[in-house]
Amino acid sequence: MKLLLNIDVPDLAAAEAFYIAAFGLAPARRFGEDVVELTGAPVPLYLLRKAADSAAYAPADRDYTRHWTPLHCDVVVEDLEAALARALSAGAIGEGAIREAVWGRIVQLADPFGHGWCLLEFRGRGYDEIADPR
Repeated sequence: MKLLLNIDVPDLAAAEAFYIAAFGLAPARRFGEDVVELTGAPVPLYLLRKAADSAAYAPADRDYTRHWTPLHCDVVVEDLEAALARALSAGAIGEGAIREAVWGRIVQLADPFGHGWCLLEFRGRGYDEIADPR
């Protein structure tokens, strides 16, 4: 199986600039005027230009204000403060303080297009610190 990540955005150039600056991704391929592939993560990320108010699914239209979805992306980083500063300076919106856990630290943010993201800094064995050995 191969996983691909597709993200709808209203402004392809602005989204490309954000994801390059915030997460250090690099443009790889373009597919016409409406799609760019970014690499540098374990899975390729595809930015898809989709106009606000265009049909997303019946009966809803796309809305690029901050939205909630049960799906979000986590980015594992070595230095949480540095990664957060980079993302914020690129245009991310912070959504709370850094939180501590047995497995590491986490902070929530949103990209400029309403998508939720978390930055994670693992400690020790990461999630294995809390994994059930069964």
